[in-house]
Amino acid sequence: MQQGWPDRLWIVRHGESAGNVARAAAQAARQARIDIAERDVDVPLSTLGEEQSRALGRWFGDLPPEEQPEVIFASPYRRARHTAELIRREAGLEGEKVGFLLDERLREKEFGVLDRLTTHGIAEHFPEQAAFRRSLGKFYHRPPGGESWCDVILRLRSALDSICLRHGGRRVLIVGHQVVVLCLRYLLEGLTEEEILAIDREGDIANCGLTEYAYDSSQGPDGGMVLRHYNITAPLVREGTETTAEPHGGAPR
Repeated sequence: MQQGWPDRLWIVRHGESAGNVARAAAQAARQARIDIAERDVDVPLSTLGEEQSRALGRWFGDLPPEEQPEVIFASPYRRARHTAELIRREAGLEGEKVGFLLDERLREKEFGVLDRLTTHGIAEHFPEQAAFRRSLGKFYHRPPGGESWCDVILRLRSALDSICLRHGGRRVLIVGHQVVVLCLRYLLEGLTEEEILAIDREGDIANCGLTEYAYDSSQGPDGGMVLRHYNITAPLVREGTETTAEPHGGAPR
């Protein structure tokens, strides 16, 4: 019987984006809005984000061939897609033997009316939404026109099922966004709302932070995925590349 889980699964947050930089500046200045011209889907990597992506690609390229990714999935958002493309190119994984697929189910959490607002901006322009979020918690709060974490989990559950069905027993790399990384942990480890939010409170996912799972046949009747590393930046540090993350809020991630 074919193994129902990937043999190895890496989950990576995209490199630093222009949106991350603009958001940090707006938060520091206590501004209500983030100065970003593009749609969220079109926000590009910063120069540092490109460097981070290349550094991670070189790390993957230095793995033995039998340990490198066999298929790469990416969010279609420009910053995630470009991160995946740079990793693939730098690692030398551009041949026909390595699949490269964009999957809209891996896209960023949609913020709806809160898009482009800092925490100060949300409190100023949508105080009722700030109150709803405090009452419901970020796991269940869905801003108008946006998504809750549960909504993201529903589409990721579908994406994970597709990956397991079509790529069981293979080595898979996923490049997405901060909430995608956390919600995949929720699914893969069978966590509760309290457990995943506790992990979230410990700190942000670093840009190009690497999370790794390995298949373990002893995990139940069908086996399962075991966490080996979470949010590590050692591949970037090895290259002398600056690491970045930013505080939570309603802006692009």
